[in-house]
Amino acid sequence: MALFNFARRDSGPVRGSAALTTLLQGFSIEVMPRTAEKVEDFRALLPVGTRVYIAHIDGTPIDEMVATARRLRNEGFEPMPHFPARIIPDKAVLTDWVARYRGEADVRQGLILAGGSAQPVGDFHSSMQLLETGAFDGFERLHVAGHPEGNKDIDPDGSDRMVMEALRWKQAFSQRTDATMALATQFCFDAQPVIDWVDRLNAEGIALPVHIGVAGPAKLQTLIRFAVACGVGPSLKVLQKRAMDVSKLLLPYEPDPVLEALAARKAANPDFGIESVHFFPLGGIKATAEWTQRHGQRPVRAAA
Repeated sequence: MALFNFARRDSGPVRGSAALTTLLQGFSIEVMPRTAEKVEDFRALLPVGTRVYIAHIDGTPIDEMVATARRLRNEGFEPMPHFPARIIPDKAVLTDWVARYRGEADVRQGLILAGGSAQPVGDFHSSMQLLETGAFDGFERLHVAGHPEGNKDIDPDGSDRMVMEALRWKQAFSQRTDATMALATQFCFDAQPVIDWVDRLNAEGIALPVHIGVAGPAKLQTLIRFAVACGVGPSLKVLQKRAMDVSKLLLPYEPDPVLEALAARKAANPDFGIESVHFFPLGGIKATAEWTQRHGQRPVRAAA
């Protein structure tokens, strides 16, 4: 058996402010089984112990989801699979998935969400229904969705009435469960709507910590395509404005501006509700991982 000699990767001087480096500590990232297959060793990219969400896209076999979770656990990471309500037929299937994740991959955390499918395939259409089944009793951590810029699928009239009602329910549920809960949000490109939303949550008495979603480095065209498909709100204008600047059009987008602004807010107001950063690696997991390395989040590297 090979012995592992763990050492910090030398990726040059750390970029960004000290506040940003602090905010990035304990960041999470998202993968799909088919993208995870292309990664030779996650330990060369991410700090060991990093929480890795596993996106469950409709049609992905549960065998592939469980295998990805098992691999991440074996490499020293914390797998957090998605549980999208609208692709789960019934409680029996949900219970089976949970049992397999726990028994085969020691999964202790889950992201519970409605999912992107327009119509449910069975009994569930919301994260709240999944939580009420009791299937996640014994999980250490449960994350639910947050929408800093609203969600037109939930509130077609453009308000946030139903979104806020759901958040109040989730806040109440968090007080009934032993699991640690947090809000994992859609990605956005402008700090101010996020700041306003987090401040509003505080004013509404919603104390669930926020894990703010951010897109990792990617080509501008790629980000715009994903942003439109995922229903990103007004902060999409940040990308559209950038696309009109010829000097920036061909340069890859990087999340420094939005994260520096949020880091400054957190540094000035330690009680500000953002607890962590969650990356959507739309330009590839390697590009996002290398960006985090340049900002002080160094992995350990395995050497035979």
